[in-house]
Amino acid sequence: MKVVVAIDSFKGSLTSIEAGMAAKEGILKAHPDANVVVKPLADGGEGTTDALIAGLGGERIDLTVTGPLGTPVNAHYGYLAEKNTAILEMAAAAGIILVRESEKNPLTVTTYGVGEMIADAMERGIRNFIIGIGGSATNDGGIGMLKALGYQFSDENGQDVGEGGQALERVSSIIIEKANPILKECSFHIACDVTNPLCGKNGATYIYGPQKGVTPEIAEELDQAMNHYASVTSKFLHNDYASAEGAGAAGGLGFAFLSYLNATLTPGIDLILNAVELEKELEDTDITVTGEGRLDHQTAMGKAPVGVARLAKKYGSKVVAFAGSVTSEATACNAAGIDAFFPIVRGITTLAEAMDPKNAKSNMAAAVEQVFRLL
Repeated sequence: MKVVVAIDSFKGSLTSIEAGMAAKEGILKAHPDANVVVKPLADGGEGTTDALIAGLGGERIDLTVTGPLGTPVNAHYGYLAEKNTAILEMAAAAGIILVRESEKNPLTVTTYGVGEMIADAMERGIRNFIIGIGGSATNDGGIGMLKALGYQFSDENGQDVGEGGQALERVSSIIIEKANPILKECSFHIACDVTNPLCGKNGATYIYGPQKGVTPEIAEELDQAMNHYASVTSKFLHNDYASAEGAGAAGGLGFAFLSYLNATLTPGIDLILNAVELEKELEDTDITVTGEGRLDHQTAMGKAPVGVARLAKKYGSKVVAFAGSVTSEATACNAAGIDAFFPIVRGITTLAEAMDPKNAKSNMAAAVEQVFRLL
């Protein structure tokens, strides 16, 4: 019997690989002769870098970059030598988790550190990039990132426009020739799960800006500034991605990747499943095991476990899922390809006890073992 295990992290408790190895332990207790393959699973959001480093034997590269507030922050990215690929999360350099509530200011926060991470990888000879752009603190249209990569944005007096959302309305000219020439050798694959355009009532500023500090008083001004920036970009680069799906992701970072770096935007789960080559393993798999910390109706709406189930069903595999908790609405997962799902908690317990890594591993192994005794 061949079993493929691809479980998303149990946030605050188990990493993807830890959860997967605990499931493998349970499977082998029930079927010692089973061929069990454990793959890392993530959706392009928080934890993706660490999941792929651990699951694919990547190298962790630590560095100090400019944070969203312009001060140094410690960040890291993953390097997959076999594929000459860097795995980055923009949130490591410009994430909202790096900004206190009182410090949120869409007019000044910058993506400059994201560009520094990319530049560092290029200096090391890396030419392929997988980048998750969720969880941003910024609304700068990616100007900060692009400046770190050599692009120059000047006002009508030929002066640098500065950083943050306040720079957008000042952009009068763009010097493309100063961009790092190595960028032409690079490919950028962006994990993006939103379809918002850059501007308008459904764009970056109005939809995602409020959580970053955009108030009703400045929303229209910022949106108009973003539209101005897009117009100047179109004039100098001879393209127009302002209305493209995902252009409004991460405060316009999606637009910057599309317009300046010829990137492709792909739903996070699809991009990661391709990166870990899960489908290849599923071609001759009997049972597929997946899961996440909490299974609910949102899981069925395209989260990582359902992405795994979708692929597994192409090859006729049974799919079982395990979670720390399940809700009554989780039955929607059955229609989405998960044949059966099971909570791993084995008795009355506190949340802290359930999430303790040692307990979670033990509970996972025990629950999986019992299910596989039946299978």
